[in-house]
Amino acid sequence: MANKLTLSLSPHVHNNDSVQKNMYGVLIALIPAFWASLLIFGIGALVVTLTSVVACVFFEWAITKYILKRERTTVTDGSAILTGVLLAFNLPSNLPVWIIVIGALAAIGIGKMTFGGLGCNPLNPALVGRVFLLISFPVQMTSWPRPGQWVAYLNAETGATPLALMKQAIKAHDPSVLKELPGSLGLLIGLPENYQSGVGSLGEICGVALLLGFAYLLWRKIISWHIPVAIFVTVFVFSGLMNLYDPSAFAAPWYHLFTGGLMLGAIFMATDYVTSPMTHKGMLIYGVGIGFLTVLIRLFGAYPEGMSFAILIMNVFTPLINTYCKPKRFGEVLKK
Repeated sequence: MANKLTLSLSPHVHNNDSVQKNMYGVLIALIPAFWASLLIFGIGALVVTLTSVVACVFFEWAITKYILKRERTTVTDGSAILTGVLLAFNLPSNLPVWIIVIGALAAIGIGKMTFGGLGCNPLNPALVGRVFLLISFPVQMTSWPRPGQWVAYLNAETGATPLALMKQAIKAHDPSVLKELPGSLGLLIGLPENYQSGVGSLGEICGVALLLGFAYLLWRKIISWHIPVAIFVTVFVFSGLMNLYDPSAFAAPWYHLFTGGLMLGAIFMATDYVTSPMTHKGMLIYGVGIGFLTVLIRLFGAYPEGMSFAILIMNVFTPLINTYCKPKRFGEVLKK
């Protein structure tokens, strides 16, 4: 007797699109940020991105074929390429190739294939790789090249990120440190002449490019607005309240929105189909949790940036959120 039901793991797509089309759609949305990274960091951005993508695709193919012993590989669905790009966008532009390869192995091997592949992973694979590298190689992962050094790679001049300056102001109780932060225009556009005191990873330095990608994803209906907007509003409100409480120690809320990996994480990583809630109510709860934890870690934690940790923490809570935010069943009788 033939099976009448076909069971499959998430992500589930309920229209004419496919998972493969949506993966490549997200890659298209990342093109503006990629071009911005090339214009700002030059050859370093190209080396880091290509290394990360090639390594992620190779490890997924090798693990699927030789360890999991599956006849079909999943390298053509775009998920491994997307993981490689997102991992690269969370790295400095001068990171040595061998460290990037280790990060790719952690992302694919630990974050994804250990649990069975796409649809089974409870944590965002790119963030697993990023956090693994941050803990294993803290010096290399926190040495940020200044923009405008297009031909420099390993010997690029480094500087402090805006988040590092904000953390220094809190710890030292020195309001003069906040005056070293770049202007809002430099934070949003990422031009080297406006961003001399602000550096960061490949994908976080140009807010306009990320917002263009956000608009494309919304237009294509690949993602919904609920998670990113919930994160943005929560971060703005929480950091704004802290700024009102003590403006000499806590930076203005727009600095938290435009600096670090907030936009990159909120738009492209927190919205991952597999690791985020399924209902709109659950997405709002999930986004608020990420925003709150991000600001909490930034202001009071050991690390200047908290976006990666916040997303991974809320990834763990996604099954619980899905359990308590189930859609109403058709024909359910409500108790009076």
